[in-house]
Amino acid sequence: MKAYVLHQVKDLQYVEVPMPDCPSGWAIVKVKAAGICSSDIPRIFSKGTYHFPTIPGHEFSGIVVKVGYKDDAGLVGKHVGAFPLIPCKKCEQCSKKHYEMCSHYDYIGSRRDGAFAEYVAVPVWNLIPLDDNIPFVAAAMLEPLSVALHAIKNGQLKEGINVGIVGTGMIGIAAGLWARKMKAAAVSIIGRSEDKRQIVEKCGLTYCTQAVGEYDFVIEAVGTPTAVNSAISMVKPGGSLVLLGNPSSDILLGQDIYWRILRKQLHLYGTWNSAYDGINPSDWIEAVDAIGSGGIDVLPLVTHVFTQECLMTGLELMRDKKETYCKVMTLWNE
Repeated sequence: MKAYVLHQVKDLQYVEVPMPDCPSGWAIVKVKAAGICSSDIPRIFSKGTYHFPTIPGHEFSGIVVKVGYKDDAGLVGKHVGAFPLIPCKKCEQCSKKHYEMCSHYDYIGSRRDGAFAEYVAVPVWNLIPLDDNIPFVAAAMLEPLSVALHAIKNGQLKEGINVGIVGTGMIGIAAGLWARKMKAAAVSIIGRSEDKRQIVEKCGLTYCTQAVGEYDFVIEAVGTPTAVNSAISMVKPGGSLVLLGNPSSDILLGQDIYWRILRKQLHLYGTWNSAYDGINPSDWIEAVDAIGSGGIDVLPLVTHVFTQECLMTGLELMRDKKETYCKVMTLWNE
C-alpha cells in the first residue's frame, strides 16, 4: 500500500509500505478521507512524532476490509469513523471511563501509524459504525467536532448566554456551532483579520475582528499568549473561560491579566481531546447524531480537498499559510 512515512522532522516520504498487521480485536480500515489537523504541521515540520518512522494522520473515515477476530466479521464492509486515542484501560482514569485522560495511552497518527495511508489498523473498540448516507469527508471531521463538543460540555455552557470564541480554526468554529445548537443567546467567533469572515458567516455565525463587549462564556481555541490574554480580558465578571488551544509556546500572564482572573472571579476550565466509550453515549456518539440528523453541517468548513498524491500540497499550504483555509481534506483510494 502507499503511505506517507515520516522518517525524521521534515522528511515525509510517499512510499510503498507493507499492509498493517491485524491481530485479534483489531480491524483494517481502507481510508477514504483524512483531514489535516493543525497539530500535524509541527508534528511533521518541526517537533516530530514520538518515534520514527511513523505514518501521521488521526482524523479519518473509511471502510472496514478485515478483522482479526471472527466474531467481529459483521464489521467488514461497514463505513466507520475512529476515535484515535487508544487507552490502556488499566490506569485510574480508565477505571472511571475518563479514557481521554489515560496515563498510558497510545495514539493513531503520532504514537503509532496513522491514516495518511491507504489502510490503517484500528482497535475494534475505537471504531464508530456509520450510516452509509454520512459522507466520508464529514465523517473524517468527527474528531475535531467531538473535541469542540467536549470543550463546550467541560465549560458547562448554559442556555441563553453570550458566547465568544477566540480562534477561527476548525475546532473553534465547530465550538460555535455546538454553542448555537445548545441555544446560546448569541455566538461570536473572534479572529485577527477579515480573511475568515466568509467561512464563519457561511456557517451562520457572527464574525468579529475584536471582542464586542464582554461575554458570559469564552473559549480560547488558538493557544498563543496573545490569544489567552485576550480571552481572559473578554470574560464578564463571574463568567467562564475554557482553555482549549494547544499551546504554541510558554503561556505567560502579565500581572494585570492575572488580576483579572482573581478580581472577576472567573471560572477557569481546561479541556483536552474528547470523551469516548465505544458505542455508549459520549461526545463522539453525539457528534455522529448531529451530523447524521443535519443538526450540524460540517461540510462548509472544508475549504480545500486534495487527492492522496497531493497531501504534501495541503500540508505546505497550511504551514506557509499560502491561502485562507479552515479544514484541509485529502481523499484516498478513489
